[in-house]
Amino acid sequence: MRAFWKGYLKLALVSCPIGLYPATSTSERVVFRQINKVTGNRLRQQLVDEETREPVEPEHRGRGYEIGKGQYLTIENGELDAIEIESTHTIEIDRFVPRAKIDQRFFDTPYYVAPSEPVGYEAFAVIREAMYSKAMVALGRLVLSKRERVIALEPYGKGLLGTTLHYPYEVRNAVDCFGDLPQLAVASDMLRLAEHILDSKAGDFDPSSFRDRYEEALLPHLKAKQAGLVREQKPTVAARRVINLMAALRQSIAADKKPAAATARKGAAVRERA
Repeated sequence: MRAFWKGYLKLALVSCPIGLYPATSTSERVVFRQINKVTGNRLRQQLVDEETREPVEPEHRGRGYEIGKGQYLTIENGELDAIEIESTHTIEIDRFVPRAKIDQRFFDTPYYVAPSEPVGYEAFAVIREAMYSKAMVALGRLVLSKRERVIALEPYGKGLLGTTLHYPYEVRNAVDCFGDLPQLAVASDMLRLAEHILDSKAGDFDPSSFRDRYEEALLPHLKAKQAGLVREQKPTVAARRVINLMAALRQSIAADKKPAAATARKGAAVRERA
């Protein structure tokens, strides 16, 4: 892996050189390009003036802050450089908090954090183990792409997991979405049925069981089309169904019991033959 950011992790007078490495990637996904269906050539986007529709050369492109309909305040690169947040390339830990106290809506992008030089191994291990022992998450700040970001650091294996956090103005108020939902009194018998289903499907978090069914269907389709074996298919639209909630809950429980009953009968048959 190549480090996305390099700097120092500092706790009081203890510091060590570290690197941030992206913890996720979408490079394995199937990617489509825009093409000219007549020539088969790839298309390139071009910036044009909204009014004249003429292409704009790179030297004439700038930034503008909209102050009114169709009115923009021109901002020069030098102005942005002048107000750029000073970057010390150091994540200085401000405070420690229990992870459960962090609202999950604020989590943004995860990074692996590891010491970048052997000289920092011991100091890094001291900081990591101290967080392990106290079950705490460290909150610090760093500058990424000219913007200061808050980052949460927590022990993860032999390293740390650093997750950038959203600012409050970036997180929408849940009331705007849930405010109109009525406060319903759930019938106890329906609740018990639902709880039974939850208990029957309880398990551990296992990401290896996640399947990207779209990707799994897409790759064979592309290979078949490349070989000229694909027939044109019309999309199907599922019919809308009116659901009786209580009946659906009972059917769900019955469906879960069938495989168990079949397994029991098979076991009894094996024992009888023995």
